[in-house]
Amino acid sequence: MDIERRSIDFIPEAERYGNAWRLFTLWFSNNLTLPSAVVGTLGLAFGLNLFWTCVAIVLGNFIGQLFTSAHSAQGPHLGIPQMIQSRAQFGVLGAMVPLAVVCVSYTVTTAAFEIIGSGPLGVITGLSPSAAIVMIGSVTVIICFLGYELIHRLAFVMTIASGLLFAVGALLILQYPFPEYALSSGGFNLPVFLLMVTQAVSVSLGFGVYVADYSRYLPSNTPTASTYLFTFGGNFLGGSLVMIFGALLATVVPNAVNDAGAATASLFGNFKPIAYVVLVLSVLQINVLNVYSTYMSLTSIFTGFRGQASLSGVTKFLVVLAATTVSTGIAVTTQENFFVFFSNILIGQLYFLVPWSAINLTDFYLVRKGVYSVKDLYDVNGIYGRYNLSGILAYCAAIIAQVPFMGFSFYSGPMHQFIGADVAWIVGLAVPAAVYYLAMRLQRAQVLVSVLK
Repeated sequence: MDIERRSIDFIPEAERYGNAWRLFTLWFSNNLTLPSAVVGTLGLAFGLNLFWTCVAIVLGNFIGQLFTSAHSAQGPHLGIPQMIQSRAQFGVLGAMVPLAVVCVSYTVTTAAFEIIGSGPLGVITGLSPSAAIVMIGSVTVIICFLGYELIHRLAFVMTIASGLLFAVGALLILQYPFPEYALSSGGFNLPVFLLMVTQAVSVSLGFGVYVADYSRYLPSNTPTASTYLFTFGGNFLGGSLVMIFGALLATVVPNAVNDAGAATASLFGNFKPIAYVVLVLSVLQINVLNVYSTYMSLTSIFTGFRGQASLSGVTKFLVVLAATTVSTGIAVTTQENFFVFFSNILIGQLYFLVPWSAINLTDFYLVRKGVYSVKDLYDVNGIYGRYNLSGILAYCAAIIAQVPFMGFSFYSGPMHQFIGADVAWIVGLAVPAAVYYLAMRLQRAQVLVSVLK
């Protein structure tokens, strides 16, 4: 297996290969992870019962995948990384705005996942939590550097391994007695229910910034419907099933909220060591995607100034190493306050990534309708310009509009307090889509007028 030669550059048709079904195994397995199970435990931690937690999980994953899968469909059509395509909406240099947000988001998300994986790895190896975090980071660097094909092969293996682990685990959980209130539809709490929906949406939409990176090698004649449906199916089924597993686990094993890894492994008796190994590999797998996305975003930022369309292997390795080192440092520092840290990450990334998603999809499907000049996406003097004020304005307007609706552990906006629920991400979808669409219509009208003159 060769090391991936391509980085942020266009994938020529002669190098395209594979089938859309590979997207199903990739995204299904990348949801069959310990971090996804941890998200499922949050509903019980917030005070929901099992029934309403499961409803929130399914609803949140469905909503999130409606948008994320639409990003995936762009990959075969354009043959470029997801965030390079964002230069059309923000300008070649203006794309630094969402790219910087992506870098920060996935750096801290990687840190959170390293913390989650350090528990099971520590049990297997006897390493201290900090040493286990460093080991996860080190292996992540190696896999991420080797690149695309290894990531897909790992996904296929983990589809089987993680699938068996969580399926058998679910059957074992069902042998436990469930509290009567767990399956009751009574006691509905709207603010807490919406908070859990938000957490599930956050995970689903979180894949949006790099989902096309893993479909860009597919032949350009790959049907859009196939790309969309295989991505949707893998993400929706994988995410929903494992989050529900986490909710089931937290219902019968109270400590699952604090240590989902140990609680999951405890189900398997003498086979506990095998369960720990699979759980560690599941964390490693999703961390590789996060670091790969961070690497793509970082390189998209600094290559924009130079007009570069490719990178050397040495540069790739150094960028991957630097990104992982920062994440590992954050993980070591914040591991004592993990629960609050993780919850704030999921909420925060939603506020900042949803506006990007809305602008990107509006541009691709409604404004330009899939027609782009790939060479100009790498040229600061090309048709997309250095900065596209329409995209930057729409993004900033979305962030400002969401502030009154935001709800962190350390800040609760006035509208969040008034409504009693987190609906900021809905504002973050509607506002930028409308502002960007109208701004681009006005921009094109002005160009037409100037041409006619």
